[in-house]
This record gives sequence, structure tokens and C-alpha cells, in this order.
Amino acid sequence: MGILSILVALLIGLWCYPLFAGNWRRSPLWFAMNAVALLLGTGVTYLIGAFAGGLDTGEECHNAGQIYDSAYRSAHFREFGRWYPLHEKCNAGYDLVPAWVNPTLIVLPVLAALCLAYSLRLAVIHRRTEHLRGVPRGS
Repeated sequence: MGILSILVALLIGLWCYPLFAGNWRRSPLWFAMNAVALLLGTGVTYLIGAFAGGLDTGEECHNAGQIYDSAYRSAHFREFGRWYPLHEKCNAGYDLVPAWVNPTLIVLPVLAALCLAYSLRLAVIHRRTEHLRGVPRGS
């Protein structure tokens, strides 16, 4: 547990340093790290939604105070096996998957793609700037 705490503290420090230094807008690594963190968040969100029904959906429905409608589930069986949007409905009116899961599964990857694209843009700009500095003036 101690190593995990140190690793988390190190990652938070690496993430916060550009914020406090004020150079986060010019740091390709900072945006790339955010892209990775957003993708990890997407994975965790997907797992939360995928396992919302637990191993026994009927039992989870009863724990949530809802009636498990097996006729509804058998009539809509294709809906529960899809990758997106995630649903684990007890009946026509109640879904065990939290309402925030499906929108989050769209927003986080879009933000990750934007962070990655901006990181690549900053890296190219940085590379061009270094290349131009290495060229002798007057050439």
C-alpha cells in the first residue's frame, strides 16, 4: 500500500507541477498525461456501467426496490448485450446503469482526443522552434 501511495503522490505532483509553474499551456506531456487519465476514466466508467447489474440482475433489482420483469427483458434481450449505450433494466421504467454513465462514455474520449491532438500540436511546434534555433542566422 505504501508504494501505491507514493506512486499516486508522484502522479499528482507531475500533474500539478505545470499548473503551479504556469507552463501547462505549453507542455505537450501534460496534455498527453491528461489524455491517458481521461481514457483510464473512460475504462472505469465503462466497467461501472457494464457491471451495474452484478452477477444476478434480478437480485440487484430487488435490492434497488424494483420489480424484475423477465418478460420485458426477454422481449428486449438485444438491448442488454450492446456495447453502447449500456443498459441493465429491471423493467421498462428502471435502469440499474446510472444515468451519468452513457454521456460520460462520450465526453471523456472526446476530451482525450482533444488533449492528444493538442499535445501533438504543441510537440510539433516545439520541434519546429528547436529546429529553427539550431539553424545559423543568415543562411
